[in-house]
Amino acid sequence: MLQLISQDTKATARRTLEEIYPHGDIAALDEVAHPNLVDHNSPPGAPPGRDGLAWSLRELQTGFSERRWEIHQVIAEGDTVALSCTFHGRHTGPFMGQAPTSQSVTFRQVHILRYQDTKAIEHWAVPDDLDLARQLGPIPRLPSQPVLADALAQLLSDLHP
Repeated sequence: MLQLISQDTKATARRTLEEIYPHGDIAALDEVAHPNLVDHNSPPGAPPGRDGLAWSLRELQTGFSERRWEIHQVIAEGDTVALSCTFHGRHTGPFMGQAPTSQSVTFRQVHILRYQDTKAIEHWAVPDDLDLARQLGPIPRLPSQPVLADALAQLLSDLHP
């Protein structure tokens, strides 16, 4: 039974990043996120609960075209799912106070979601915001420097090959 629940939560987590977020389907958030979701890493200005996810989705829609998440690994245990992924997009609109650059960007992310009654009730994120900032602005990129999201992705891979 627990195996079946883990498979269902993995499928829901994948659907969120592979279908709902890339297509900007705010209505579909009702199907995958609990109304009282706690986002432990919500951006400044985001409202609480599922409305915060909708706010974040609108911010991404405004700031980036050609959005897609490349999922590298999904691990589930009990009611919790961890995803290692890479965001791909083109910075074609304002995002977090930054004017559009038309730059194509890619940056790693790790998402951890806890589910209750088939919907995400808690979310933790580890996006490589420094790498994104380096691609969009004047922060120089240092060659061969491991980043936190890469290190977490490697740790997840080592723990669950």
